[in-house]
Amino acid sequence: MGILIARDLQQVHEEVQAATQPLHDELEELVRNLLLQPVSPESVWEFERAVQERLREAGRRVTEAVYNRLEPDEADEMPRQVECAGYGYSRKNGKTRNRQGVATLFGRIELSRYSYEPLREARDDGQRSFSPLERALGLVVGNATPALAERVGRAAASHTQQELQDLLQREHGVTWSVKTLRGVTAAVSEGVGAHLHQAQKEQLLAWLRQADGSKGRGKITRAVGRDGIMLPIRHEQSYKEGAVATLSVHDRRGRRLGTVYLGQMPEPHQSTLSAQLTRLLSEVLAEWDGCWPRLAYITDAGHHPSEYFDGVLSRMQHPRHPGRLLEWVRIVDYYHACQYIARLAELLFQNPREAHAWQRRMRHWLQHEPNAVFRILHSAAKLRSDRPLRGKAARDCQKAYNYLLNQKAFMDYREYRRLGLPIGSGVTEAACKTVFTQRFKESGMSWGTDGGQTILTLRVATLSGVWETAYQRSLAQRPLPEVTTQLNRTPRPCAKAA
Repeated sequence: MGILIARDLQQVHEEVQAATQPLHDELEELVRNLLLQPVSPESVWEFERAVQERLREAGRRVTEAVYNRLEPDEADEMPRQVECAGYGYSRKNGKTRNRQGVATLFGRIELSRYSYEPLREARDDGQRSFSPLERALGLVVGNATPALAERVGRAAASHTQQELQDLLQREHGVTWSVKTLRGVTAAVSEGVGAHLHQAQKEQLLAWLRQADGSKGRGKITRAVGRDGIMLPIRHEQSYKEGAVATLSVHDRRGRRLGTVYLGQMPEPHQSTLSAQLTRLLSEVLAEWDGCWPRLAYITDAGHHPSEYFDGVLSRMQHPRHPGRLLEWVRIVDYYHACQYIARLAELLFQNPREAHAWQRRMRHWLQHEPNAVFRILHSAAKLRSDRPLRGKAARDCQKAYNYLLNQKAFMDYREYRRLGLPIGSGVTEAACKTVFTQRFKESGMSWGTDGGQTILTLRVATLSGVWETAYQRSLAQRPLPEVTTQLNRTPRPCAKAA
């Protein structure tokens, strides 16, 4: 049974005209009043606000008139009994109103529609009545149209709950409870999340094609990074570490064409983020048929980034050469290395000017000289022999020295620059701020894991530039109501209420 469309389009047209004619007259009056008075900033400000208000009201009235005509007026034109998912339902005698109305981009509208109540067997199994029209409209949690729900999802990615409630009231004339707002946001996040991986994969492949066609003598590059950030978690005495990962594509001249983002709320071993990152990397490389890119892994030398490289990336199989491992260029972030050089300078020199001059020279070596880390360590060791340190200063100096010593294999910045590779994890460092800090660490905030992940999914979809693709696919794959008027024992699919 499909949704019956009103047969008399002329009647719908007349109803729309009748609903909007008063607003048309009001608009003409607004124009006349503007033209009959001296033009000023105040007058045009009032004019535009008044026009916007009436245009929104016109949209609300048009939407209400059209949606209420998508089913016939006569109940006999709708089947009396239907079957859905193997259960029988009986139609009410007439249309009834959606109790809470329907929230649209233009405001709240009244919706009258036919409802079907469960027959005895369905009632015994806890089935509830449903409206085929509401399901065909794709109402989210029975309240919001897909267009308004999309607006809510986008805004929730960057606005607090109170800001979002104010925005809905101000721009859409919609007032929701916290429960309704959270329900709509969670539903949109779930829908987008189901298509996020595929959308990100397609975006990365598109950037690879763009990079492959770029001019230059270098190789195209796939750069991967990951990092952690401490987050305030509700009912926890201390902050817990969330995780973020980035996948970027660079063209033959080393220019970054774009980045997709992954994010995960705190969990043991960051296993979900690792699984998502591995899947995305593997599928993109398996489906890529162009010039093979150089693969770079750029992070600090933290526990989780190092563990992921040692346990996963270094063991990944080459999709074009079975039995051969992928070749990765692992790079320790240049700026982290410089921080340890700065700490050495602070400890090894009493004169700040001498310390600054030494660390500036070491940074130059790090980028431009062969065997730079070995030379820096040699210089630091000589300076330390001239100035013995004790206690905390000695421990801090040894810590900085050991960091450079242990990571020197991944600090050949001269060679990385020659290859046109990025030497800093700035994209990933920035991701910690854009994905998490700007939304999750405002004053007084604390988060539950599930609620945080809901917002996180919305943010990474937006920041990755795949929101439109993911959301439209979530709408396209929402099943339409499919019921039959013949009651039988063969189960048939039926859309679940959002």
